[in-house]
Amino acid sequence: MFDYHMHSDFSADCEVPMEEIVIGAIQKGLSKICFTEHVDYEYPDDSIVFDVDFKKYNLELNRLRTKYEGIIQIQKGIEIGVQPHILHKYEQLMDEEEFDFIICSMHTTDQKSLHYKEIFEGRTVEEAFKLYYDEYLTCIKDFKKFNVLGHVDLIKRYTDTPSKDLFHDELTAIFEELIPNGKGIELNTSGVRYGLSHALPSEDVLKLYKKCGGEIITLGSDAHRVSELAFQFRESLKLLQAIGLKYITTFDKQKPTFHLIQKLL
Repeated sequence: MFDYHMHSDFSADCEVPMEEIVIGAIQKGLSKICFTEHVDYEYPDDSIVFDVDFKKYNLELNRLRTKYEGIIQIQKGIEIGVQPHILHKYEQLMDEEEFDFIICSMHTTDQKSLHYKEIFEGRTVEEAFKLYYDEYLTCIKDFKKFNVLGHVDLIKRYTDTPSKDLFHDELTAIFEELIPNGKGIELNTSGVRYGLSHALPSEDVLKLYKKCGGEIITLGSDAHRVSELAFQFRESLKLLQAIGLKYITTFDKQKPTFHLIQKLL
């Protein structure tokens, strides 16, 4: 089993040392994991800075790779929070650092944090959702140095009144940009932990992704605690299989490997 979305104390919103996460992953029987530490340039909250000390990150990752060699495979990843006006900063980062895996997420829209629900102020739920998806599409048209989109419908986690519109037209436009360029999406199981009835994306979005021809999908818990590792993975694999998706993807030096879901269950 593989968990390709997790955080350690190299992320500003996590306090768990990287080695504790590794030990927890081993205890849960995971064979391969990827740390995807947060980098969110110009995050609209001065009280938290989502950046990574890559010198220390690389040293600790390499130390743990050596210590646990033959027991678990540890990949170097990153989760970037894109905004249209700062994509050049991520271009520069990708020129400076090498990663096994890159998640492209959107945590802010209209330069407002989703977490604080500011995007909904002065807008209908539908207007906010449309703005979120349109801005996400703008980013992936202009920035290509990533492997999958993170929790593509994350905005659902922050609305008090769910939208009746599924926004399949907007999502189709995103997938039609994504899929021909060899990019994929993740199934992020944290949605249930945060009170939703489903993971992110929801089942209808996963079905739409398959309908659009999508095949690349990674599985991630978005763990910030050891107890959250591999959360609801078996249920998620069964869902993907029922939808007709055949593979879970892992990445090494950004090259995909496809694993039959049937063999993982």
